[in-house]
Amino acid sequence: MAGLCLGAFPVVDSGVVGARAVVTHWAVAPELVGRVPQVTVDASSLYLDHGDVLTSAGTASAIDACLHLVRAELGSAAAATVARHLVVAPHREGGQAQYVERPIPEPEERGRFGPTLDWALANLDADLCVDVLADHAGMSRRNFNRRFAETTGATPARWVVARRLDRARGLLENTTWPIDRIARECGFGSAVTFRQNFVAAFATTPTSYRRRFETSAYSGVAWGTRTT
Repeated sequence: MAGLCLGAFPVVDSGVVGARAVVTHWAVAPELVGRVPQVTVDASSLYLDHGDVLTSAGTASAIDACLHLVRAELGSAAAATVARHLVVAPHREGGQAQYVERPIPEPEERGRFGPTLDWALANLDADLCVDVLADHAGMSRRNFNRRFAETTGATPARWVVARRLDRARGLLENTTWPIDRIARECGFGSAVTFRQNFVAAFATTPTSYRRRFETSAYSGVAWGTRTT
């Protein structure tokens, strides 16, 4: 049984999944959480195949899941042939995270942090440790940490890394800058640190991401997970 994109909802409702994990489009994943308490919702994979039940993320991921089935049943050559006719990549790297929008808090939600957030966004290549941010906001480190988490939903360190990665994605998509330069521009200490953070966040490398999303080229697709 396959539940593609929103098809994960009736699959979960049917009970055939049991206590196993499913995936659906990241935008509606929160609605599926708790629908059947014992089911785990994975909002990161492009598809999940348990052998008897398969679910996928969005529409393009449904194609990935179907190509996965062709590959599992008929072999990689058959999957490559079908993919070529569909004009899609036969196998994508990464997961849904690379497609998820990460909004910055709206001005009315940012309160007194607004100037500091704006300053940080304009200086992502600078030292943005907690002490520096707290000093810019005119607050103690302890109070800044607490209030920042209440306002943004993240710790200062995690927020800074996320913003740096957002900036990096834009540079990968719209420039031909070397990875080393992008790492420096976004405040990562080295290309290695940049790559480690990028892979941890998006389950794909900066180079693979660039091939997929750069404005001058066709973007390919990502991977799924088969469980046994």
